[in-house]
Order: sequence, then C-alpha cells, then structure tokens
Amino acid sequence: MRITGYRTLSTAQEWGRPVGDANGTYPDGVTQVPVILVDTDEGITGVGLGPHVEVEAIFAAIEGEDPRGVTALYDRMLRQTFKSGHAGALFGTIGALDTALWDIKAQAAGEPLWRLLGGRDRTVPAYASGLDIDLDDDELAGVYQVYAEHGLRAAKLKGGLDVEQDRRRLTLVREILTRAGGGERPGLMLDANESWTRKQAVRHVCELERTMDLIWVEEPVRRWDAEGLATVGRGIRASVASGENLTGLEQYRPLLAAGAVDIVQTSAVWGVTHFLRVAALAHAHDLPVSPVGNVPVALLHAATSVPNHIASELQDLRPPVGLSLDSHVEDGAFVLGDSPGLGIRVDEGTVGAPGPRQRSAAATSPNVRPERAGRRLLTAEDRAALRHRPTHLRSPTRHPNGEVSHSTSQ
Repeated sequence: MRITGYRTLSTAQEWGRPVGDANGTYPDGVTQVPVILVDTDEGITGVGLGPHVEVEAIFAAIEGEDPRGVTALYDRMLRQTFKSGHAGALFGTIGALDTALWDIKAQAAGEPLWRLLGGRDRTVPAYASGLDIDLDDDELAGVYQVYAEHGLRAAKLKGGLDVEQDRRRLTLVREILTRAGGGERPGLMLDANESWTRKQAVRHVCELERTMDLIWVEEPVRRWDAEGLATVGRGIRASVASGENLTGLEQYRPLLAAGAVDIVQTSAVWGVTHFLRVAALAHAHDLPVSPVGNVPVALLHAATSVPNHIASELQDLRPPVGLSLDSHVEDGAFVLGDSPGLGIRVDEGTVGAPGPRQRSAAATSPNVRPERAGRRLLTAEDRAALRHRPTHLRSPTRHPNGEVSHSTSQ
C-alpha cells in the first residue's frame, strides 16, 4: 500500500450560541473545521482534522510511503520541518496527516482504531465544556441541562474575568448537575485560558475556593511558565491543568520537571502519535492525561489504550457540518463504534461546497490575546465597555481576578 495524494476541505462547527473564552468570542457561534483526506493506491482514504499550513511541503515527507508505518512517518514529518520548526498551525498540519494515517492503518486492518491500539473498553469518560463565557444564566443553564441529560456529571466553565460572576455560574451548573445526579456532588473545573498573572490566579482561585470545590484550574498563567504554574499549584487546593497549546515533548519536559502541572492535557488537533507520546511521558511522572478539543475522535480512540487517561472534553453533542461519527454519548461517556478506522465519514458534497469565508483573527477572537491580559485593574463595567460584552453580563460592583481597586487603568 502506498500514499498517493491528499485533498484539503473545510467545514464548520455550528454551535448555535456564542462561543469563546476570557480572550474573546465568536458571537456568531461558527468555527472553522479544516479537513485533510489522504488517499492510497488501494482505495483506502484516511481522515484528519486540522490545519493545512504548508501541507504540500509536509506531505512530501510521506508521499509514496506505506501509510502503515505511521509512527516512523510522523518523525519523518517532524524532520521535514526541522529548520522552520514544528509549532502552532504547522504542528497541527502534521497532526492532521498523522491522524489520517492512523485511520488508514486501522481501516486496512479491518478494526476500529481503539482496538488496533490495544484498547479494551470502548467507553471513554467525558466532562462537559460549553465554551460558555458569553452566555447569560438562562442560556448557561440550558446548555448544561442538555449535558446533564446525557449523563455528564463534570463540567468545565470558561472564566477568569470576574470572580463573583465565576462563582455564580459555577454554582448554577453545580446545582443542575447535582439534581441530575440525584444529589451526588459533581466535578467542577474553571478554564482561565492564560488570562492571569501568578498572583491574580492564586487570589482569584482562593476566593472561589472559599465556597467552591474545584477539581482543576486550566491554564491559569502562560502555557510555558513552569515556575508560574508551579507557584499557582502551591497556592491553591485545585489541581493545575495545562498542555493543550504545547507542541512537542520538548515543551512538556520543563513543566513536568518543575512539578508545574497536575493534569497533563493535549489538543486533539496535534494528532494521535503526539498524544500517545505525551501520555507515556505523563505516566512516567505518575500524572493523568486528558484530551482537549471540539472533535477529539482520534484521541478518544487513543485514550482507550493508555493507563493514565482521566477524562476527555465534550464540547458539542453534534458533529461538524458534513461529518458523521461512529460514536455517541451515553451515561457521561463517549461510546466508540466498531467501524474500521476512526469511524469518521465525510460527505464531500457538503463539506466541499462553498462555505463561510475563512475568518481573519479579529481583535475579539479567542485566538488573539487581549492587550491588557494579566494587567487588568478594571471594574466589570469598564471591561464590558472595552470588550463590547452583552449588557446582561455587566455588573459595576464586581472586580476581575478577585482584586479591589478604586481607579481604572488607561
């Protein structure tokens, strides 16, 4: 079997609500989902979800090769980007191609990927994650009620800008999940998306922990700040989670050596081989691993085969437009099917059709760090005016990060 070519497509995740985090939002609730299809001379096509950056140059490393040698081909792709570096969207392209190769390998074997990788149980524990920072209380309750009806008993909320708002929202979700669970205490997490300084993180979380029990706080400070993450971890009761934006084991090593993270995360977009290597590194440090992403199908398969998986992120119960998945959510877990490979089917007539133009990185996008992130001494009202946030989220008596100030920064 030989790799003969590739095709790139783009579809969208239609959330039906605004989605975002402390850095910004997509008010229209539509996010792009790039797709790569890798073809072989035996008619098997693999599906990968991820960027297309410099895909032609990276594909040169695997063209004409046997796709079943996937881990060796992964390293070949890394070497192909030796001078330019393998980070960011470039690393995502490698991950998308890697995922497609694993899909081909499992299809060729006639097995679902979870079985090929040595998994025993097709169920993967999940937690709910609504990308929900711009939702009012009623909208928030509606989203998490649906999660609760699918058996989810743990939830991760976006926050970090207003401690009292975070407390109210966490309490609301806790009540919904508690009722659904017959009184059983649910798990709660908070994701700050790198929006704090070290001191802000400790103050904000400690204030929440006066009345809340958090399992973890995600990305409290910058992703590479090993000393800062360790400082936050020592100052709070909750675990510290990070890693979704790290690319390559060389970026994890200093964090694990410093004892900076308690929950090791990896993004679905970085691919299967990356996840397996990160999971092994985390296991060597006796740490759990948790996949992150809106369509984490490939990593769900991989998660069944590692000994230290704790839970995977469930962001939306619906797949991207034009994709069908051989999996479903039941009793708070992803349940993987028996289709050979990943179980992803692409309707190329739908996905390949003209769709929304690729959005630029607008100033309010979650992908653009706000100018004053980590330096805020603003009231919620001032922050709302600057970020054009909905009026129902404004409260002039609240202060971000748990701090009290009598003046605003200009």
